[in-house]
Amino acid sequence: MNNEQKLDLIKKMKIVPVVVFNNIEEVLPKMEALINGGLPCAEITFRTECAAEAIALATKNYPQAFIGAGTVINRNQCEQAIVAGAQFIVSPGFSPEVADCCAEHDMLYLPGIVTPTEAMAAIAKGLTTLKFFPASNYGGLKTIKAICAAFPYLHIMPTGGISTENIMEYLAYDKIIACGGSWMMKGTPADIEKATKEAVALVNAK
Repeated sequence: MNNEQKLDLIKKMKIVPVVVFNNIEEVLPKMEALINGGLPCAEITFRTECAAEAIALATKNYPQAFIGAGTVINRNQCEQAIVAGAQFIVSPGFSPEVADCCAEHDMLYLPGIVTPTEAMAAIAKGLTTLKFFPASNYGGLKTIKAICAAFPYLHIMPTGGISTENIMEYLAYDKIIACGGSWMMKGTPADIEKATKEAVALVNAK
């Protein structure tokens, strides 16, 4: 897939699960729960030591899934993620070195922004689909609309404080391609599968 096709896939799924694996044994049961729940996608975060190994295991065992790396804050992590098989890279903020690394590998990069200045830094690197994080702490949809009014060519993936209670309000705004969230990742694999099914049904309801 090229980067445009990856963005189309994210837009179609509407939700990007943000996943933290504390150990490698969690990877397959939780990935299977997401897939069985109807969401074959995960942003596996570099918040734990096993992130790169988790990405490699997930991509090997579930080639049909769309696996990316999150919380990528430097070139080293970015290169680890790409070698492990990540299909997209996400950062909590904007990192020029991660942007450069992704450009060198023709890798989709969704950097985090919350201000017009940060948006301009990303735009200067040719990036126009951005993560807005942490969404609920920085004014949510109201701030996103204000930023997109200044930069009408931007598309946004809000993350942070997203839940079943507010996701439809976000998705109703045409500049939002999808929402990142971790609310479906709580509890056992059975709990995750149930919450994922509910989330998928909600965002696809007519």
